[in-house]
Amino acid sequence: MLIDSHANLHAPAYIRDLDEVMERARDKGVQVMVTICCRLNEFASALAVAEMYDDVWCTLGIHPHHAGDDPDITANMLTALAAHPKVIGIGETGLDYHYDYSPRQDQLANLRTHAEVARRTGLPLVLHTREADEDMMAFLDEENAGEDFAFVLHSYTSGEELARLAVERGGYFSVNGIASFRNAGDVRGVIANIMPMNRIILETDCPYLAPVPRRGRRNEPAYLTYINDCLGAIKGITPSEVAAQTAQNFFTLFERAASSNPGQMS
Repeated sequence: MLIDSHANLHAPAYIRDLDEVMERARDKGVQVMVTICCRLNEFASALAVAEMYDDVWCTLGIHPHHAGDDPDITANMLTALAAHPKVIGIGETGLDYHYDYSPRQDQLANLRTHAEVARRTGLPLVLHTREADEDMMAFLDEENAGEDFAFVLHSYTSGEELARLAVERGGYFSVNGIASFRNAGDVRGVIANIMPMNRIILETDCPYLAPVPRRGRRNEPAYLTYINDCLGAIKGITPSEVAAQTAQNFFTLFERAASSNPGQMS
């Protein structure tokens, strides 16, 4: 079983051929997909896609790029929306100091609100972090010192120190097409040397970041097979071992998906 833990199936890129995209994914053995909410005004679209397909779930969250878009959002409001049974995670949230599209104080406040929702709901936090290692480490120290919530660092390109802290705090990592890029040697090194295999899940982050040999094209869940093979090469295990372990890891992390589909883990 292959699981795409981080996709954007409700994006405009798929508006004309989503059914075909889904069929290609299933033909390649991708049996579960998660469409990730990045803005509050797109949650309805993400949820609609999740409700349309039995094998799709969604998350609820506000990306750091949009942290200032909804200044009046509260943990109570997000907690209420997250009660929907198709919502299995909180985020994408986090810190992005590369673009700084939102003021850093807004990003940090947004991140802390999402952490409170994760604590209240028991759903894992889906974290984005770019060029913000120190503040993300401080956040994990302050907000999750006792492992108060589960979390995954998606599309990881940050440093070794943050990766080691995340492992210590019980965190997960999602690996995507970046691991296959020629200039991503540092990313492959962190995957090989720091990320335990029992803490890794797979993602495409489609329609972005298509893996080699599809780089430059619109990404889609069917391309997860290339990422699965790449991770196997990095870790020195077979593609079937990667698929089995990452699927088990996914259901361990996203417990609501596992409890709603007990047969998926067999």
